[in-house]
Amino acid sequence: MSDQDQTEIRLEFAKLKQEHADFDAAINAMIAMACDPLQIQRMKKKKLVIKDRLAKLEDRMIPDIIA
Repeated sequence: MSDQDQTEIRLEFAKLKQEHADFDAAINAMIAMACDPLQIQRMKKKKLVIKDRLAKLEDRMIPDIIA
């Protein structure tokens, strides 16, 4: 994998990490304000999708090492 590819993956990872944190803060605020539970559940699903994407990117950043 080239250095440019690594840089792009790291940038996307950082962006998604921030987006994940933003969703977490929004969900906590919604819970504190006693918003609609269905809306909170939808936000949690979106946050989980972001977490899955983060895991896939992390797998791409860490090289496979055969022991």
